[in-house]
Amino acid sequence: MKRGSTLFLKLAVFSIGTPVLALCVFLLPKIADVAIHEAMNGAWLGYVMLGLLLLMYGSAIPFYLALYRTFKLLSYIDKNQAFSEMSVEALKKIKVYAIIISGLYVAALPCIYIIAQWDDAPGLVLMGMVIIGASIVIAVFAAVLQRLLKEAIMIKSENDLTV
Repeated sequence: MKRGSTLFLKLAVFSIGTPVLALCVFLLPKIADVAIHEAMNGAWLGYVMLGLLLLMYGSAIPFYLALYRTFKLLSYIDKNQAFSEMSVEALKKIKVYAIIISGLYVAALPCIYIIAQWDDAPGLVLMGMVIIGASIVIAVFAAVLQRLLKEAIMIKSENDLTV
């Protein structure tokens, strides 16, 4: 039963990463082409778009590192090593990666605002804020799980010493 639930979660992790990979491979290069064309024509908006694209590609790195750590955490659960220091370390790194993603999008928010003003699309700023909020929620959730797991490991080691 446990193996089936972690298999489902591993598939979910894979399905979360696939659309982001498709975005990075197919959509962002098209936007970069438009941005380079705008920058070549002397429009400052092209440079803003290029900066935003760099931040988006930069945030893909910690995103995939967090997905990798999540996959490793699920592997630890499969191996009955859920209550180990490796799991605590995986949660710690997931938390750090989520904070990095949130920080990158906070830095990108002025660029998003400029593009939203130019394109008259206020929903663009909201999308950036949703990414920031989701990253913060993931970081807080990982921090809580990390703390609970540390306490569970401590209680388990005390019980092992008692017996």
